[in-house]
Amino acid sequence: MWRNIASNALTFLVVAVFLLGGMLIWAQQEYSAEGPLTQPICVQVPRGSTMRAVSRDLEDQGAIISGAMFRVGADYTNKTQALKAGSFLVPEGASMAEITDIVTRGGASTCGTEVVYRIGITRATVQVRELDPATGRYVERAEFAPSDEEPAIYAKVRAAADTRYRVALAEGVTSWQVVQELGEIGVLDGEVAVPDEGSLAPDSYEIAPGDSMASLIERMQSAQDRILAEAWANRADGLPLDSPEEALILASIVEKETGNAQERFDVASVFVNRLNQGIRLQTDPTVIYGITKGEGILGRGLRRSELDRETPWNTYRINGLPPTPIANPGRAAIEAVMNPSDTDYIYFVAKTLNPADGHNFAVTLDEHNRNVAAYRALEAARDN
Repeated sequence: MWRNIASNALTFLVVAVFLLGGMLIWAQQEYSAEGPLTQPICVQVPRGSTMRAVSRDLEDQGAIISGAMFRVGADYTNKTQALKAGSFLVPEGASMAEITDIVTRGGASTCGTEVVYRIGITRATVQVRELDPATGRYVERAEFAPSDEEPAIYAKVRAAADTRYRVALAEGVTSWQVVQELGEIGVLDGEVAVPDEGSLAPDSYEIAPGDSMASLIERMQSAQDRILAEAWANRADGLPLDSPEEALILASIVEKETGNAQERFDVASVFVNRLNQGIRLQTDPTVIYGITKGEGILGRGLRRSELDRETPWNTYRINGLPPTPIANPGRAAIEAVMNPSDTDYIYFVAKTLNPADGHNFAVTLDEHNRNVAAYRALEAARDN
C-alpha cells in the first residue's frame, strides 16, 4: 500500500512540476509577446510611484493583459526597483517586456507636454513642445526668451500637473551663463554661487518645479566628473597633460574653437602638437575669456591691444595652458583631447565666413599664411 501511495505521490509531483514548467514557459512567452495596444499611449509615472500602480494604469489603458504577470516579469528580471519617474511613450503592440524596459531605463521622458529651458552660447530660450502620439514626434507650440512676455500657452502648460520640464545646456556655455539663466526661469528654488568653470556637463536634465538650483548644479557637476574620469582613464599615451584638470582646460579651448563637430579631433591635435613642441597656443577664445571672465559674450572682434594685453588666459602672451577652463566643454571635446588625431598640424584658420564650414589646417607657416590670405580675401569681399 505504501508503495502505491509513494508511486502516486511521485506521479503527482512529476505532473505538478511539468505543469508548473509549462506555465512558466507560457508566462515567459506572454511576457515577451506582442501587446494589445492598437495605438501609442503616454504612461505617466509620478515620483514615488510603484510597479503595482504602473501596472494598474497599464491595464486600465489596455496596454497589458495582466498586471500580475507584468509585475512578476519585472521582478523576475530585477527591474522592479529600477522604476523611473516621467512620461513615457509606449508604442503600438509593445510587449510587457518592452514596456518594463521603457519605464525603467531612465533618460529623458518621451511623451506629453514639455517645457525646455535651453541655455545657449549667445541666448537662452524657453520652448513649449507637445508630443504627437501618432507620429512619436514633438511639435513646437511656442518659443520665447525668458525676458519676453510669456505666451498664454506657457501659463497653461505650467498649470498642468503632467507637464515635464528640462534644462538643456549647449556645449561651450560658461558657468556664469548657466547660473544667470537658471535664475531667470522661475522654476527652481534657491540660489548658488557660480561653480568652477568647466565643471558642468552640457546635456539635457529633467527637473521639476520646486527642485533646488543647488541640486541641479550638483547633478551637472557629477555628470562632468564621470565623463572626465572615464575619458582620462582611456586617454592616449604621450599626451602633454599632467592631470584631468589640464585636459578639461584644453577641452574647453577645443570646444570654443570648433564650429564643425567633425573637426574636434583635428583641432585637438593642433593644440597637443603645439604643447609638445613648446609653441604658444595663440587662440582667440582665451583672449576673450580674459576680457569677459565668461560673463556674457564679447559681441565684437578682438582689438590688437587686447591680443597684446597680458591676462592669465591670453595664450598669445603665456606659455602652455591658461589657469582654468574657458567654458564647459561637452563629452565630445573632452574625448577629442584625450585621443586627438595623429597629425602634424600646427596651424588652422577658418575656411569660410561660416564657422560651420570648418577650418583649413597646415603644417608649415607658409601654408598657413596662404590659408590666412584666402580667408582675408573672403572678409574683404564681404565688406565691399
